[in-house]
Amino acid sequence: MGVAASQRDRVARAGVAGAYLVQGMCFAALLTQVPVLQRKFGFSDAGLSLVLLAVPVVAGVGSVLAGFLAGRFGSGPVLRVGGLGVCAAITATGLAGDRPTLYAVLALVGLFLGLVDATMNMQGVAVQRRYGRPVLASFHGVWSAGGIVGALATAVTAYLGVPLALSLGLVAVLGAAIALTAGPRLLRPEEDVVEVPDAGAAAVRIPWTPIIAVGTAMMIMYIADSATSNWSAVYLRNGLHGPQSVAALGLAAYQTCMVLGRALADRLVARYGPVRAVAAGGAVGAVGLVIVATASGPAVGIVGFAVLGLGLCVVVPQSFSAAGQLDPTGSGIAVARVNLFNYAGFVVGAALIGLVAESRGLRVAFLVPAVLALGIVALARSFRPRVAAPEPAEV
Repeated sequence: MGVAASQRDRVARAGVAGAYLVQGMCFAALLTQVPVLQRKFGFSDAGLSLVLLAVPVVAGVGSVLAGFLAGRFGSGPVLRVGGLGVCAAITATGLAGDRPTLYAVLALVGLFLGLVDATMNMQGVAVQRRYGRPVLASFHGVWSAGGIVGALATAVTAYLGVPLALSLGLVAVLGAAIALTAGPRLLRPEEDVVEVPDAGAAAVRIPWTPIIAVGTAMMIMYIADSATSNWSAVYLRNGLHGPQSVAALGLAAYQTCMVLGRALADRLVARYGPVRAVAAGGAVGAVGLVIVATASGPAVGIVGFAVLGLGLCVVVPQSFSAAGQLDPTGSGIAVARVNLFNYAGFVVGAALIGLVAESRGLRVAFLVPAVLALGIVALARSFRPRVAAPEPAEV
């Protein structure tokens, strides 16, 4: 049972939520401008895919770097720099005038995205530890809400004929203002590190086996997420013969149900525990994807994407919660390691769904993550509460 949150805890929670909001907003604003970038630089579909796949690879480097820097300076200072870096990088993307410049800027985007993804979840885990009850899903709900804001910003500016650089710049300015406001509220280094009672000079061993199990579940979730983000509109338009005005509603339904589900997920986890919550989420997600793959028309397909969002909304926050429990000192190493599976899922999902869609069609392609989602059910026991054991420190 959780303890009463102090005023400092509530302030920190607001600050961390601001970081999640900025990340979701900036990422969605950039992602929804990809067609504009493709036209501006004349990329083929295959060339664009290679460029986009490079971003999560660099983000993985950023996540590893975040674990190194957070251990020395604390996750808060790294997050404050990284959040402003993301805002600056998406602005520079809009200003890039040739391909070499774009490549360099997108590398910076990936690096800062990785830094922020890892450190904001380190802060989220630390706030949850201070609250003594599940709150991490609410942070990811804020991230999803930020994604909706970023996508809407692109839609509005496109309707008004605002140039790419100005559109991304407006989102970046708003994001930087929020980041600067949230930064001083984040947990300071001495607040997000926990002393292990009676550990003496022992170091905490963070085992790879549970990290791989939890990370694999998160990777499966991101394969389904990648399929939805990249292919839902194409499937509704070309596969189910819906009008263009309806094609974007699949992703909108998915993201909306992600927000709604994450608003309730912390309470469900507190009541039923993470194992049952993750197992149920994986099962519901698989059902949603089956509905998508067997849909007779666009309306049914949209319902399937909504069910998918409701099911899979719990997996990512619980993955980081499990990672935090494997690292009771709050060093952030376990969170940074689990975060790598985020990018692995994005890369595998983009490549796998594309290959299956080309050879067998999108209906069959959406059955692939449906089958994989059952792996989340099988891995749910890896989310049981546990604490890493101390081992003698190396000298």
